[in-house]
Amino acid sequence: MGIHDFKVQGDSEFSKNRQLYYNKMCEGMVKELCSKYGNWDIIWFDGGAHGPAQGGPDVLSIVEKYQPNCLFYHNLQRADMRWGGSESGKVPYPCWGTFDYPAWFDKRGDAEDFKPIKYGHSDGKYYIPATADAPLRGYKGRHEWFWEPNDEAHIFPVKNLVDMYENSVGHNASLILGPTPNAEGLMPQADADTPKKFGKVISNRFNHSIAETKGEARELEIQVPDGKLFSDVVIAENIERGEKIREFSVQIYKNEQWENLLSGTCVGHKFIAHLSEPTSCKKIKLTILKSVGRASLKQFAVF
Repeated sequence: MGIHDFKVQGDSEFSKNRQLYYNKMCEGMVKELCSKYGNWDIIWFDGGAHGPAQGGPDVLSIVEKYQPNCLFYHNLQRADMRWGGSESGKVPYPCWGTFDYPAWFDKRGDAEDFKPIKYGHSDGKYYIPATADAPLRGYKGRHEWFWEPNDEAHIFPVKNLVDMYENSVGHNASLILGPTPNAEGLMPQADADTPKKFGKVISNRFNHSIAETKGEARELEIQVPDGKLFSDVVIAENIERGEKIREFSVQIYKNEQWENLLSGTCVGHKFIAHLSEPTSCKKIKLTILKSVGRASLKQFAVF
């Protein structure tokens, strides 16, 4: 159509008029969607909605007027979150929620294979946490964001989704899965059942801890009930106070001495360490080695 990133290609008089018409059409669509269908949680312009400064439609002001509590994703004016750099459902570690630029696809963030958007900036001025997206039908080499008939074999198994969860939510990001309706506008049964099973596994695994604590001390220690094995260590900051932790270690008390179990840097809204094998101990200790100000822990737990 000769339109890329909300910009009509060319600089002829026809192209300029076409841009004006295109902008008006986009603004009208966004106004209708934002003003007639209740409250929204998020509006998503895939690839970015270039705004007036780039000659594109002024969609941000419409969203802010009619949906003031809505998350906006995204343009060079505002980005409430950022893409995690792949469509694998995973982000690398560390993945800081803060970022140096107000818009994640600022050209300064494009170098080094999208490294800045994958890892963030530990001391960034803007809170733009990462999202990790993946199509539900992405198994065995497929990558289908849209429904196709007879394609159920490519729905990710639950174990793969759990791996995504550990490497997205457990890396201080959000996991976004992409199921899609079929030709009748309905969610196929297999596509609906899989996320339910996935959710049940996550709930069974993380809803009830073996032991946990919280607080603002430099060291937090919890007693582990005798004979209890744990496979996951979860740490979570009170992110409304900011991402404070820069380095930490976890030790277990076993055989009458402290042993190093794991260490890390970024915690943010959640850090999950899935151990290679179940472990038991008398007690477990988190030590915050470096922080910016006083860190506040919402949870330190074993599961």
